[in-house]
This record gives sequence, structure tokens and C-alpha cells, in this order.
Amino acid sequence: MLDFLRIDWLSLTIPLAYLAVLVGSLATFSSLYRKRKIQKATSLKPWFPSHLQRDIYFSILHMEKKAPETVLKAALLHRAAEDIKRLLELRTKKAALSTLLQKGNVGDDLWQQFTRAEKEMEEEFRDVASEANTYAPGWGQVIFQSANEMFLNNMARADIRALQNTVTEEKGWWDHKRASIQEGFMKELEQEKAGTTESSRTKGGSTGENTQLGSDEDAVLVDAASSTTGSTTGSVSGGGKKKKKGKK
Repeated sequence: MLDFLRIDWLSLTIPLAYLAVLVGSLATFSSLYRKRKIQKATSLKPWFPSHLQRDIYFSILHMEKKAPETVLKAALLHRAAEDIKRLLELRTKKAALSTLLQKGNVGDDLWQQFTRAEKEMEEEFRDVASEANTYAPGWGQVIFQSANEMFLNNMARADIRALQNTVTEEKGWWDHKRASIQEGFMKELEQEKAGTTESSRTKGGSTGENTQLGSDEDAVLVDAASSTTGSTTGSVSGGGKKKKKGKK
């Protein structure tokens, strides 16, 4: 007992104070880190935009004049269809996002934003199921199947509309292409006609020149023949006169 009282407590105050400061600093750091993490999580931009179908459902539900149950069920079904769409998007992007996170191509903020969206979707599914059970017992287990069929039907309609728009665009493009091809053919035909006309004119001009040259040559030959005939006649008449003089 006396040995215990003989312990030098003054020498132990320094390590005890060090431990107290260390524990206090760690507790303060942990508290500040948690507060900062919570504040950062709340300040993160939501992964999805505002849930319009959910807002419409609550607006109809809290109307002063009570809406018919069929309208509420339809609004809840549209809300569930939007939830199915968002869930499929999260499942599709999760693998790629985790790979990019492991490679360091994206930051932790984006991953926290994604995990927060997953938690919100889990709460949303539970809320929709509980709301469905209030209208009909057991409907919460079936509503998402109906919502999935509704979502697939909407996707099929969107694809059909996109194909129709594509067909219209392709038809317009082909009409323009056909018109341009026809215009090109017409230009080629006009050029061929113009070339044929010029060649015929060239041939006609050369034929006229040859005809004129032939007529000139014929005129020269005729003149030469007439002059030759005249000289021959003169010589014959002169010879006759000489013979007559000799007879006299």
C-alpha cells in the first residue's frame, strides 16, 4: 500500500496528458470528418432529375377534392414505371462506373452520388409497394411486374416513332437524291444534243465549201473549153479563105 503511494504521479502526468490530447484530437477529427461527409453528401447533385411522376401522384393524393381510386392507381402505376426505368439505368451503369473508379478515372464524389441514388431507389420501391398495398392487399408484389410491362410498351412505342421519323427522313433524302440524279441525266442529254448540233453544222459548212470549190473548177474548165473551141474555129475559117484566094 505504501509502495503504491510512493509512485511518482508527476512523471506520469506527461504521458497521460499526451494520451488525453491524442484521444481528444482523434475524437474531434472524427466528428468533424463525419459532419463534413454528411454535409458533402447532402450538397451532392442528385443522380436523377426530379421525380415528376411521384410529384404528380402526391399532388393528386393531397387534392382537396378526393380523386377517384382508379386515377390514384394509374398515377401510382406511372410512378412505378418510372422507378423501373431508373433502376435499369443504375444497373446498367454500375459496372462501368465501378471499373472507372478502380482505375482512378472518376472521383469518389461521383461514386457517392451513385450510391446515394441507389439508396433513394430502394426507399422509393418500398414506398411504392406500401402505397400499392393500401389500395389492394398483395398489389405491392405485382405492381412492379405491371410497371415493367408498361415500361417495355412505352419503349416499343418510342422505337416505332423513331423508326417512323427515320423512314420520313430517308424518304426525303432519297427523293432529293433521285431529283439530283435526274437533273444530272438531263444535263448530260442536253450536252449531247448540243454536241450533235455543232458537229452537224460543221459537216454542213465543209460540204458547202467543197461544192463551191467544185463549181469554181467547173467554171474554169468551161471557160477553157470555150476558148479552145473559138481558136479552133478561127483557124479553120482562115484556112478556107486562103484556099479561095489561091483558086482565084
